[in-house]
Amino acid sequence: MKIKDFRTWVVGNPPPHFGGRYFIFVKLTTDDGIEGIGEVYAATFGPHTVARMVEDVCERHVAGADPFHIEALWRKVYGSGYTQRPDLSLVSVLSGIEMACWDIVGKSVGKPVYELLGGRVHERLRSYTYIYPDFEAGEDESFYHDSDRSAERAAEYVAQGFTAVKFDPAGPYSVFDPRQPDLESLDRSERFAKAIREAVGTKADLLFGTHGQFTPSGAIRMAKRLEPYDPLWFEEPVPPEMPEEMARVARATSIPIATGERLCTKYEFARVLQTGAASILQMALGRVGGLLEAKKIAGMAETYYAQIAPHLYCGPVEGAANIQISACTPNFLILESIQQWGGFHAKILKKPIRWEEGYVIPPSEPGLGVELNEEVADAHPYDGTALHLEMADRPL
Repeated sequence: MKIKDFRTWVVGNPPPHFGGRYFIFVKLTTDDGIEGIGEVYAATFGPHTVARMVEDVCERHVAGADPFHIEALWRKVYGSGYTQRPDLSLVSVLSGIEMACWDIVGKSVGKPVYELLGGRVHERLRSYTYIYPDFEAGEDESFYHDSDRSAERAAEYVAQGFTAVKFDPAGPYSVFDPRQPDLESLDRSERFAKAIREAVGTKADLLFGTHGQFTPSGAIRMAKRLEPYDPLWFEEPVPPEMPEEMARVARATSIPIATGERLCTKYEFARVLQTGAASILQMALGRVGGLLEAKKIAGMAETYYAQIAPHLYCGPVEGAANIQISACTPNFLILESIQQWGGFHAKILKKPIRWEEGYVIPPSEPGLGVELNEEVADAHPYDGTALHLEMADRPL
């Protein structure tokens, strides 16, 4: 079996843009007609440039390759250009390709990918969602600054079955970060944590999200404000470059530190574990290096008694890969959902991801367990120029 053909899509995600303004998909097809789908999570360049990067890698390294030889293909791509280091753009491209290879492998042997990576150890996967406005009811972006309404919305999610909700009221990030949080940000963050804790009681965990805005000392100040409300985690309190500095925060607070959406490969996650920077690893499967790389990271995490909580700010194909790795990982903690996987995340698939009372049910279908609806993908080309990670795309 050889990979014969490939195709990419840059799909526009309609308003309210949950998961980003666009999704980048890649399809590989073998010489015997088996198709595999993958998704790339990259915003380092414009999405059409990233899609062309995918095509370039496929032209040079993937066409003619055996999709079963994932380790060899991974090393060949990773080492190309005489780099052999975590290059975020290259590894993101490689992630989508690797994901598609696993989809082919699973389909060719009639097994879900999780059965090929050690076998399923979780019958269902606990999930969480961001606290989003009710856009259908006419709410707008001002929702993200309203602690009382956010608390009400959190209670609505808990009533649906969610046992954890994420929110990030600390303020927007900037290319000039890290910075000290101002008093207004500290007060607002504490107010949100207090209101949401009072609304959900002990029925749900609070996940406090930030995006590396703060200096270590500033993050410690923020953590002290949050500790009385017992969050399950404080996410990416400082920028990702220096895990040694994140470790200073981890040592100074009782709140578990979570990080990983901006990291790629086992090498970057090894530094997080070695320094004690975080005990919850949030690898994004469309960026980290793919499923096998994520499995290696999860194995390293086991030796530090750390857990994984795959990150999702993307489309449902990356979400499907997150589900596969979570199902076969003993130290899995919780899975990020985009609400109940409805809306465009359901429309772009032939069969939506199964969510029941706060849990995702791993699919029994072979491969990744999802099929891209190519008619929908073709009907929604992305023609904008916005980067994937604009502040307008995600909660403040």
